[in-house]
Amino acid sequence: MIEPLTAFDADVLIYAATVNHPLGQKILPLLETDDAGNGHAGVGSVLLLPEVLTKPMRADPESAETAALISVLSRLELRPVDQATGRLSLALAVTYGLRAADAVHLATAIGAGAQRFLTNNRRDFPKAISEIDVIYPTELPG
Repeated sequence: MIEPLTAFDADVLIYAATVNHPLGQKILPLLETDDAGNGHAGVGSVLLLPEVLTKPMRADPESAETAALISVLSRLELRPVDQATGRLSLALAVTYGLRAADAVHLATAIGAGAQRFLTNNRRDFPKAISEIDVIYPTELPG
């Protein structure tokens, strides 16, 4: 069975990089790549870099937390924010009342052809979003 392409929001990546986090343990299997390290486990916006790494790198760029987050991010295909993504972001922001970064994450997922968008942000990403299947970590097996 081929797994659906998953796009990731920042919050779930932070959980995945946190040792023994209960939601992170559900997310980590989705971030596994093949044994040779080829390919990517999913997709995300390049905006994940500053969103996920700024705080830990300010505190200590050499910390275990920073290394864990970089490891998790390295498993994703990080896509640039191009004009098409920007236009789709605008449409999604208007339709769903999203903030700019959230709209970019969602637009990146849709533009990449992901079948699902994994987030724990239920307030901003309700199931009412029709362009992609929004899933929450609690819905994952394990």
